[in-house]
Amino acid sequence: MSGLIALFDDVAAIAKVAASSVDDVIGQATKASAKAAGAVIDDAAVTPKYVSGFKADRELPIIWRITKGSLKNKLLFLLPAGLALSAFAPWAIAPLLMLGGAYLCFEGAEKVAHVMGWSEGHEDHPHKETTIDDPAALEEEKAKGAIKTDFILSAEIMTISLAAIPESNFWMEAATLAAVAVIITAAVYGSVALIVKMDDVGLAMAKGGRLAATRAAGRSLVRGMPKFLKLLTVVGTAAMLWVGGSIIIHGLEEIGFGAPAHLIHDIADVAGHAVPAATGFVEWLVKAVIDGILGLGLGLLLIPLGEKVVTPIWRAVFAR
Repeated sequence: MSGLIALFDDVAAIAKVAASSVDDVIGQATKASAKAAGAVIDDAAVTPKYVSGFKADRELPIIWRITKGSLKNKLLFLLPAGLALSAFAPWAIAPLLMLGGAYLCFEGAEKVAHVMGWSEGHEDHPHKETTIDDPAALEEEKAKGAIKTDFILSAEIMTISLAAIPESNFWMEAATLAAVAVIITAAVYGSVALIVKMDDVGLAMAKGGRLAATRAAGRSLVRGMPKFLKLLTVVGTAAMLWVGGSIIIHGLEEIGFGAPAHLIHDIADVAGHAVPAATGFVEWLVKAVIDGILGLGLGLLLIPLGEKVVTPIWRAVFAR
């Protein structure tokens, strides 16, 4: 009997350790996911366009296919690459993170420049593929394009998350990155699925609602979704510039050039103390605004390089 009780004690101790480890993984994954906010919001803002023009009954299958492709990108390719970097070349994480931050700045600045009429952006370009008449072929093309785009965004997300994970053992990092991959993929594509079906829900409410209030709410939902998507794009762009600028500033500090980070901290500190009732919020807001402005400036400088050199090479390599 004493042996059995000892066994139960050991099992209970192991269960507590396992539960604690799971809590640590989820906690670290949640914090790391928050660091990747800019890329995550942009992912959610960009993806709905890939199901635009398809019949309603094909929207969710396409999103599901993209979701599976995104998980494959993160778990089969990017997670092992991230762990290898952490184990064998940790010195490369900061430069790669800065490269991802520069890409976020470029993407955000390109969207701003396109709205202002300064840049073509990712809209029609001279070598854009002609219209595909076969729905199945078009669906295949759209899904492949979405998964390729997701790979870039996922690489940013996983690199940012890797840098945000506290130093720990191999298995903790692996579990945390895997949790980040699942959490972010579920959040992004779950949100996308809700977004693309909201107009159908609104239409059903407008047509079949028993109460006048229900029908009115349905009509408001249908009318409001385009505005919501525009708002999501604006928020995503601002988040990309903020996160991208912040990554660059932090990366410069990591490699020994801390003057910009210290200057921004001092400015935010002065602004925060000028508003005692909301010191913390004002400090965060000022820092975010400065990071975003710097991100926009860097992104605008990168647009010629991105559009004239990187984008043509990318299209040439990954064209069908």
